[in-house]
Amino acid sequence: MRAFYAALAAAVLCVTSTLAVAADASWTLDRLMNTLGAKKSGRAHFTETRYLKIAQEPLESSGELVFVAPDHLEKHTASPKPENLVVDGDMLTVDRNGRKVTIPLRNYPELGAFIESIRATLAGNRFALENAYTVSIDGKGDDWTMTLVPTDSRMKQKVSSITLAGTGAALARVEIRQADGDRSLMRLQDASAH
Repeated sequence: MRAFYAALAAAVLCVTSTLAVAADASWTLDRLMNTLGAKKSGRAHFTETRYLKIAQEPLESSGELVFVAPDHLEKHTASPKPENLVVDGDMLTVDRNGRKVTIPLRNYPELGAFIESIRATLAGNRFALENAYTVSIDGKGDDWTMTLVPTDSRMKQKVSSITLAGTGAALARVEIRQADGDRSLMRLQDASAH
């Protein structure tokens, strides 16, 4: 009888392991994009740390990000200095030190590709991501990581990779590694319900 229970336990473990592997295997880029795209808007508090070769200490900033699908993104920096960046479609408006400037992103393809990495991720737009990056994912729904490597040679001269991580439809971290060795890490905390 003991052998029967041992065999049954082994069979249950085997089936459970197979189901866990199958569940993990079903987490695909399409599934991630569908999960992210289902959330049409959001707010998050951010803390950004920039590591620059020319600075002895990391530079920190904080504020709020706002996203409204499909292509509206705002970055309101409160500290250390107030600054507002608003992207609507192809237009970027920068409000800093009492001066407001609006520029078309098509004139700055590297900046446009970076902004699109965030917007397309939040909108669940796989086509836009794959238009500018080689995309790979790791993990599963409750703990995923997506790495974007630029395909455009001009972008590669600026950015080595962008790594985004999150849980379900909530983006928690964005790390940008620049080609010159500088990098930035933005941590996000969902503020939509507040």
